[in-house]
Amino acid sequence: MAQGLFQHTLNVVNVGPKLFLDDLNTQAVSASQVNWTPPRPISAELAAALETLQRPEVAAKIDAANQEAVERIITAHPVLIGYERALDVVPGMTKNTIIHAGPPIAWADMCGAMKGAITGAIVFEGLAKDIAEAEQVAASGQIIFSPCHEHDSVGSMAGVTSASMYVHIVKNKTHGNVAYTNLSEQLAKILRMGANDQSVIDRLIWMRDVFGPMLSAAMKLAGEIDLRMLLAQAIHMGDEDHNRNNAGTLLLTQKLTPYILRTDFSNEDKIAVFEFIESSDYFTGPTWMAVCKAAMDAAHGVKHSSIVTTMCRNGVEFGIRLSHFEGFNWFIGPAQKVIGPMMASFKPEDAGLDIGDSAITETYGIGAFAMAAAPAIVPLVGGTVEDAINYSKTMMDITTATNPNITIPLLNFRGIASGIDARKVLDTGILPIINTAIAHKDAGVGMIGTGLTNPPFEVFEQALIALANDFN
Repeated sequence: MAQGLFQHTLNVVNVGPKLFLDDLNTQAVSASQVNWTPPRPISAELAAALETLQRPEVAAKIDAANQEAVERIITAHPVLIGYERALDVVPGMTKNTIIHAGPPIAWADMCGAMKGAITGAIVFEGLAKDIAEAEQVAASGQIIFSPCHEHDSVGSMAGVTSASMYVHIVKNKTHGNVAYTNLSEQLAKILRMGANDQSVIDRLIWMRDVFGPMLSAAMKLAGEIDLRMLLAQAIHMGDEDHNRNNAGTLLLTQKLTPYILRTDFSNEDKIAVFEFIESSDYFTGPTWMAVCKAAMDAAHGVKHSSIVTTMCRNGVEFGIRLSHFEGFNWFIGPAQKVIGPMMASFKPEDAGLDIGDSAITETYGIGAFAMAAAPAIVPLVGGTVEDAINYSKTMMDITTATNPNITIPLLNFRGIASGIDARKVLDTGILPIINTAIAHKDAGVGMIGTGLTNPPFEVFEQALIALANDFN
């Protein structure tokens, strides 16, 4: 086709829909794709903010602050130092406090999965005899609801953590801060996905009475376990450590096993614990979230920095925090749909919106940002191996540096993309990519799929307007 019409071999650059590139490739025409989309229309307020942020003296301050924030991320050295009950270690935890994923939200506004998890937790804590009574308790004002992030914690999916649940304790040895996250219930019909029947409650009771105490006793013998080193190894072994945790689970179990065997628990209990860990590769999913939380909290509060230190969702809203704003200044937009393969007979219309604190992994630079390291995850979340590699490359366009402590073999051992700069998200029109699970939209069902999603642009626009206001 090409030579007949043009009398010479064509080399084509395609700007626009990729289907044109695919057609050219099927005709053996050399073609390259340019990733470009028309600029988003912006408000006058945002235009004024961007003008402020582009002033040379302002941009120089932001660049310097971002370097400091990213340096804190890269030098963070999280280690596991224990497992204890949330009531005993999580800041601000009380017997009637339930912490949850995402930005703040009231009971009446929560999605089905979060309400299912919260009512299950209320029954588990003995604050109601059944789910129906738990709904009344939740609506009565007796329960304090608060985001995990505001308690130095993160929680996957609904993120619901109550007083008696055991949590990881992860210390950032470089900067001294500590992060917490609950234990994995493994997969499918579980509290964090909104399920809450008796099988879910019974599993939580066993985790409280056997699993958590055994891990706690093992860590008292172990002292500490270097999680940054294990994370780096797991990435080299084919994990991306958000939704694929096969290697990470093996590595952490390998470290814990000698100490579990030395505890005073019965052999029957030890066998039950090992069988539980063996039942799912997700055992270390929460562990890596706490690692990322410990690193990102160290980077929070750097004056003038436009680095994103938190991305999280509650199933209704998506929230981010920017390093410049100390404390919990949330920038919020609508939670998005997650697009990907569905389980069993479930359909996309059964799915709830994006939910969970697990996007802390992408905020740090693993998860979907490191999918080039984990091509085997593609059947789980959708897309192609080429897509997975391109995600890891494209995220360099909106980040500030690479982390030499966590590298991706397939990219010539390039470090993971670190330090999302909200300015670059607006400049490029490229949103962070997130891979995640899908919970059913209704309470009581559980996990129904996995896929990919992005934050809404609004959160970055709000953050940059607020940052510019602080310079005016």
